Amino acid sequence: MNNFSEIASFIWSIADLLRGPFRRGKYQDVILPFTVLRRVDCVLAPTKQKVLQRNAELKGRLKDVGPQLRRASGFSFYNTSRYDFETLLGDAGNLATNLMAYINGFSENMRTALERFRFEETIKTLEKHNLLYMVMERFKNIDLHPSTVDNHTMGSVFEELIRKFNEALDENPGEHFTPRDVVSLMAGLLLAPDKRRLAQEHFAPMLYDPCPGTGGMLTVAKSRILADNPTADVHLFGQELNEETWAVCVADLLMMNPDGRDADNIIQGSTLSADGHSGKRFDYMLANPPYGYDWKRDEEAVRAEYDRGERGRFYAGLPRISDGQLLFLQHMLGRMKSKEDGGSRVCIIMNGSPFFTGDAGSGESEIRRWILENDWLEALVALPEQMFYNTGIATYVWVLSNRKPEKRRGKVQLINATDIWIPMRKSLGDKRRMITTEQAQQIVDLYTASTESERCKLFPSEAFGYRKVTIERPLRLNFQASPERIKRLEDESAFRKLAESKKKDKTAKAAEEKEGRKLQQAIRAMFETMPKRLYKDRVRFLAALDEAEEKAEISLAAPVRKAVLSALSERDEEAEICLDKDGNPEPDSELRDYENVPLGEDINSYFKREVEPHVPDAWVNTQVRDEKDGEVGKVGYEVNFNRYFYKYVPPRPLDDIEADIEKVETEIAEMLGERSGGT
Repeated sequence: MNNFSEIASFIWSIADLLRGPFRRGKYQDVILPFTVLRRVDCVLAPTKQKVLQRNAELKGRLKDVGPQLRRASGFSFYNTSRYDFETLLGDAGNLATNLMAYINGFSENMRTALERFRFEETIKTLEKHNLLYMVMERFKNIDLHPSTVDNHTMGSVFEELIRKFNEALDENPGEHFTPRDVVSLMAGLLLAPDKRRLAQEHFAPMLYDPCPGTGGMLTVAKSRILADNPTADVHLFGQELNEETWAVCVADLLMMNPDGRDADNIIQGSTLSADGHSGKRFDYMLANPPYGYDWKRDEEAVRAEYDRGERGRFYAGLPRISDGQLLFLQHMLGRMKSKEDGGSRVCIIMNGSPFFTGDAGSGESEIRRWILENDWLEALVALPEQMFYNTGIATYVWVLSNRKPEKRRGKVQLINATDIWIPMRKSLGDKRRMITTEQAQQIVDLYTASTESERCKLFPSEAFGYRKVTIERPLRLNFQASPERIKRLEDESAFRKLAESKKKDKTAKAAEEKEGRKLQQAIRAMFETMPKRLYKDRVRFLAALDEAEEKAEISLAAPVRKAVLSALSERDEEAEICLDKDGNPEPDSELRDYENVPLGEDINSYFKREVEPHVPDAWVNTQVRDEKDGEVGKVGYEVNFNRYFYKYVPPRPLDDIEADIEKVETEIAEMLGERSGGT
């Protein structure tokens, strides 16, 4: 078995043993933990006897033998049990008991990770169905030592297994990992501008992923740094919600790092509601947050952070509850180092929703505004579709930094890489395309060159901003005390409430309701005395209504008067404009409209050019202003990526289309002729 797909297929084939006792959705409870355990077993095998010997020598002599045993194993973990996969299978009668003793023989750091797999329950179930020996024997036959299966390949194996598990569960594997070709591209975009910085002797960068899954992004980025600078002291940090993927990540890092430092820095829990690295700032951050992540379970904590204002992680804005991608981005930007401390770079991949979801003033728009007005966004890269195992939708890489070079300041680079791909020889779920190493470098080169071309566009940050201006038109109503309109008064709540009472005393309640019904009847009778003419001027109708009230000796309360005007009126384009008490036109809410005026353009000039020629009686509502700058119109930001790369393709000439139609008609006629001739 020479590649990850062959290894993953062999491991997955063990599922054939599980059919019946285990539902398909439960295969992962066996396969994933035993894969990790076998990998660990292979890693420790060369120094197993040395550890046992050293443990026997130090027994009773040292209070803490851990450092000595770690030195003997060559890793940050060890196992003091006399068992391994080979010896466990030699005592089949006591396999379950001995296997638990073997697991409990690991040092605390590895045991803590393995416990997340709930081995004890799985072992009991396998033993109950006489499957434990067969499963372990199959795993014993595969060598997962890093010298045989390197870390990159093993990471791909884990990812392929998790993809299969989630297919079985009909869940979203995008919550756990990103394809390695995409990860490699993101690492290139993140690190490429910092070659000189990363080449410094004994440079010690801190890398962070708020949702690392099995840790692929962190380990690939670290490998990229060490390949160029072996003296670099790279520190990895992360926080993973899913317990099992956290365990895979931690176990993998324990095997990769002799000091165990990176594994200790991967926290288990929700990044959004319980930040495990709140006091830290990072040099480089990258992530693939789950698309459409519902953050309702984190809502209380997230809103509390928002209420803290600038001291909180999410003060820029809150996106809709059904999609938390922008919360992860806010969180990462809040973990940037200050410019004085060297600043930070961020790379995150998201779907198209964060570009445009939310109107001006919404949480999403305010987050985009915060990013762009702080000039943190360097580039947006549109990737090909069908790049992910679980979805074929369009995805985009955001590259951000709070230490932009001079040539990038005030600008955003858009790169269209949607056609840079090759087809996969064999599809993996929805992943049918991949980006080769050479193609990834092509995209990185486009980014670092930062020059305009057919694939690359540069825009000032404010090009994505606009002011949403409220356009009003005057209210025009006619009025008539016709039977049809008088009947509509019954539907007005203020009129109905005249015959309702909130008094608790039954006698008083009945008396008040009786008086109310009398008033209702009096109002109806009053309308009968009014002229039935159609008024196209509200002032004249109000005068007629005042006269009718005086004759009927009725004084309508303000709510009832408003109900009367509502019931007896209809919109009429030919009626006079209704004026307020100051003599200004009243706006008609049903005719209210909005215009998005590009930032930097004068609103009045825009209005005279785009609105006034079409609706001469319209005006700009200057009372609607932005909460932050106090200017007319609410500021919004969005990115319509496709618009910037749209190419107009003219339709074919009509003569060509007609010629094709005639050709098809002729062919059909000939086919029908042959058929009828044959019968």
